Amino acid sequence: MYYFLSLLCGVIISGMVAFNGGLTAQIGMYTATIFIHVTGLLFITVLAIIKRDRLFSKKHRWIYYSGGAIGIMTVVFNNYAYGRISVSAILALLLFGQGVSGLIVDQYGWMGMPKHPFNKKRIIGLLLTLGGIAVMLDRFELAAVVLSFAAGITVVVSRTFNAKLALLTSVRTGTFYNYLVGTVLSIPVVLLLGRGEAGFSGFTATPHLYIYLGGVAGACVVIISNIVVSRIPAFYLSLLIFIGQIFSGVIIDAIIDRSFSPRIIIGGLLVATGLCADLLLNKNTQKPVNDF
Repeated sequence: MYYFLSLLCGVIISGMVAFNGGLTAQIGMYTATIFIHVTGLLFITVLAIIKRDRLFSKKHRWIYYSGGAIGIMTVVFNNYAYGRISVSAILALLLFGQGVSGLIVDQYGWMGMPKHPFNKKRIIGLLLTLGGIAVMLDRFELAAVVLSFAAGITVVVSRTFNAKLALLTSVRTGTFYNYLVGTVLSIPVVLLLGRGEAGFSGFTATPHLYIYLGGVAGACVVIISNIVVSRIPAFYLSLLIFIGQIFSGVIIDAIIDRSFSPRIIIGGLLVATGLCADLLLNKNTQKPVNDF
C-alpha cells in the first residue's frame, strides 16, 4: 500500500504544479501563493475536525513547525518556473534537487539522521540522472532552472520537519501546522509584493475551476508524505514519486501544449535509470534514510 501511495503522490504533485501554475497566470505569483495556502488550510482543518484531532493540545520544538514556512519557497519557485520551462523539466529538476539534498542529509546526519558517507559508486547514478534532466530541458532559462532545483531542496527540508512533527502528533496535525504557518507568513509577502497583481487590481474567475485545487492537492501530498516517509526506503520513495510525476507530467504537457515529445520520455527513462543504478550499487553498502 505504501508503494502505491508514493506513486499516487507523484501523480498528485504533477497536477499540483499545473494547477498552481495556471492560478499564477490568472492572479499573479504572490496572490496565488496565499490562495494556495488558504485553500489547503481550510481543507486540512475540516478533515482534522471530522477526525476530532486535538490540534493545539501539545507544544513541541519550534523548528518542527517550520515546514510550512519553507513550503512557501517551494510554491513560489515552482510558480515562477511554470510556463518558462516544461512541467516535465520542472519535475525532473525537483527530483534532482531532492537527490542532492538527500546526499547532504546522509553525509552530515542533518536533524539527527544516521550518517552515510558519500560512496563514489553513486556518481554513476547521478550522472545518468543529470543527463536525463539535460535531455528533458526543451527551453533553458537560467532562473527557472535554478529555482526548480532549489524547490527540490526545500521539499526535502520541509518534508523532514513535517514528518517529525507528524510522528510527535498525527499525520493530519502535522499537515495542519504546515499550512497554518505557511498561510500566516504568506500574508505579509502578498501585501508587500503582490499589490500590482491581477488578484488585487481586478480578479476575474476563470471557467477552468481546476486551477483552484492546488492547495487541496498540496495538502494531500503532505498527508501522504507524512504517512510513507518513515515506512519505506527513501530511494524507493524517490523512484516511485518520480515515476508518478514524470509520466503524468508528460500527459499534462501533451494536454497543455498539445504536443508529445519522445525526447521527454527518453530523458525520463535516463533519470529513472540513474535512480535505479544508485539503488542497485548502494543497496548492500547503505541503509537509506527515510527523510529523503
